Amino acid sequence: QVQLVESGGGLVQPGGSLRLSCIGSGFTFSDYKMGWYRQAPGKEREWVAGISETSTTYYGEAVKGRFTISRDNAKNTLYLQMNDLKSEDTAVYFCTAAGQKDYWGQGTQVTVSS
Repeated sequence: QVQLVESGGGLVQPGGSLRLSCIGSGFTFSDYKMGWYRQAPGKEREWVAGISETSTTYYGEAVKGRFTISRDNAKNTLYLQMNDLKSEDTAVYFCTAAGQKDYWGQGTQVTVSS
């Protein structure tokens, strides 16, 4: 059974940092492109960042220079380091795996507020 389990969300003040993690199981993690999406209340789901099987990284304009995506294939884990967080980063963050099939996690809430 395929699972993607996100963790690391929470409440943080503007300017703060968080690191999200996503552990994958039930599929060959290293064979999949991985990514993060987010969805804010009342808004459409937005692509945040992606990382290829060979660790080439891609970022959405809204997060470029502030967020860093990385992966540890030995641990079947995807990360998103988020720095200089802004109120507009408040959303549920989802981990995704794209390959032979596409998979989604259940999401983790990130709230940026003073």
